[in-house]
Amino acid sequence: MVTSLAPQQIGEYLRLLSSGIQVTITLTVVSGLLCIVVAVVAGVARLSNWRVIRTSAGIFIEFFRGTNAIVQLFWAFYSLPLLGIYLSPMSAAIIVLSLNAGAYGAEIVRGAIQAVPLGQREASMALNMKSTTMITRVILPQAYPAMVPPFTNLLIELLKTTPLVSLITISDMTFVGDTIRTRTGDNDTVFILLFVLYFALAICIAALGRMLERIPKYRRTPSTSRRQARVKHDLEVAP
Repeated sequence: MVTSLAPQQIGEYLRLLSSGIQVTITLTVVSGLLCIVVAVVAGVARLSNWRVIRTSAGIFIEFFRGTNAIVQLFWAFYSLPLLGIYLSPMSAAIIVLSLNAGAYGAEIVRGAIQAVPLGQREASMALNMKSTTMITRVILPQAYPAMVPPFTNLLIELLKTTPLVSLITISDMTFVGDTIRTRTGDNDTVFILLFVLYFALAICIAALGRMLERIPKYRRTPSTSRRQARVKHDLEVAP
């Protein structure tokens, strides 16, 4: 039976939850930003012409995708000190969450890059572009629209993974809510509040994703317009 949701009671619970909400948001934002960096680097490396780089990226991706996030958290926080490496609970959580999500994101980046027509790469090579220039100015801008929706889903999944950090002594939103529930015995109100708070945060991430989808696929400048014209001309005259 659901207890009555008195506004004063809800306000008190939200006040108690505020520290946990801040921790959850911090973990999601910082880990999400690092996750994107890791995903782009690993995804591009996965397509490298150098076997060592390609293999190393593949091992990294399969390791973090194939092992449990709880085990990774325990290993980073409790096992690394045995090797002389000490991480604070927040540092361990951010590193593990960003690497774990980044491994999944790397496959998103790889798939989006491979979806770019091969002619774009060939035209860039014909124009004697450097590899870094080709990736940053030609390939990634065209792969960007295909990356945004799955990355939005990945960040929402990252948000829902944050409660695991309570296992390494971090008081996130779920942990604080469970503490309130234990002290007050008010299961219904606390869990309804947690449900609404997580839903609200997920909606914010989804709204951000939709906003990013509306960003122009390619920012045109005079230099890039001339380059695109040259690429188009080379494709038209190619046998």
